[in-house]
Amino acid sequence: MTSRERVASAFAHREPDRTPIFEYVLLPPLAEYLLGRPFVEYLGGMEPWLSMAREIGFEPTLRRYARDRVELARRLGHDLLCVSPNPVPGAAYSYDPLSELGARFEVRIAEDPVEHLRARNRKVSETMLGDLPRDSYLIYHFLREEMQRQDLDLPLLAPAYFHGIWTDSDLMQAMVLDPAAAAVHFRLATARALKVIDDYARLSIELIGIGGDFAGTRLLISPDAYRKFIVPEVRACTHRVRAAGAYAVNASDGDLWPVIDDFLLGCEVDAYLEIDLGAGMDLRRLKSLYGKRITFLGNMDCGRILSFASAQEVERMTLEILEAGCGDGGHIFTASNAITASVPPANYAAMINAYRAHFGLKKLRL
Repeated sequence: MTSRERVASAFAHREPDRTPIFEYVLLPPLAEYLLGRPFVEYLGGMEPWLSMAREIGFEPTLRRYARDRVELARRLGHDLLCVSPNPVPGAAYSYDPLSELGARFEVRIAEDPVEHLRARNRKVSETMLGDLPRDSYLIYHFLREEMQRQDLDLPLLAPAYFHGIWTDSDLMQAMVLDPAAAAVHFRLATARALKVIDDYARLSIELIGIGGDFAGTRLLISPDAYRKFIVPEVRACTHRVRAAGAYAVNASDGDLWPVIDDFLLGCEVDAYLEIDLGAGMDLRRLKSLYGKRITFLGNMDCGRILSFASAQEVERMTLEILEAGCGDGGHIFTASNAITASVPPANYAAMINAYRAHFGLKKLRL
């Protein structure tokens, strides 16, 4: 099977020749170790990337990034690429919902959380409902050019995460104190998400991430609040993604068991990403409950197992996850979230090579 056929089988719930594999977010220094050269990842902080763009030029920086991302995927035997829109030097507006809100609301507009959210909503309406700079999507063109050059054909996963709660205390309080203001926030989030989804559709992106974080070791909001404010909005995004012929991938880490039906079936999504083993999201149980309808992308624990366990424990957990996800497709192997500086190269190598040994593939020297 090709990588494209393998991923398609996973989403069609047909057993592929092997479980597809990719990495959700792979940051330096491990990415640099694997490449054997410096690598600047804008998801790890835009400023170093923008600094390089100012120094050597925007297009050369972006083409170098595309080359490095494709080469990492080729070396590691990945079947899928997850890539965000690229930053544009000098642009007033970028994709990243967190950095954009932070940049605009660094100074509190009001002490009252409801008044602050209302003011934010007005500002979002005035300044953040336009189109992203056209150059924000150049990375996808360059990736496809680079894949052709390196003889790869990998589906693309791109994020449209606008409905997260994250650490937004004003929003959480307003959901209780002024539901109308909170509802406006989420309607604006949907308007922004749909614009990005439509852009991805024009680029023929195959998988689109929607939703956003709303849980840790427990939910950050009540189950009723999730159902009232977020589920209908994410479902609207699912419908737009499906109309484009793409797969809708709902994403949030944390313990989602209190709302798992709503998160998967209520939002009508095709897949679940950021499956957080450390928060109790057991893949075997998920597969038994939803394996006929949902494709699961995960769920190696990057925070505890990959970062701090022994290489032997990493190998054991890799095999356990592959066994939990097997049967009728519906599983793509990846870590639960970003591979950061806390992950030792030896542990990452143990995971990759345990996967490869399980499927009879040649061991990689990383």
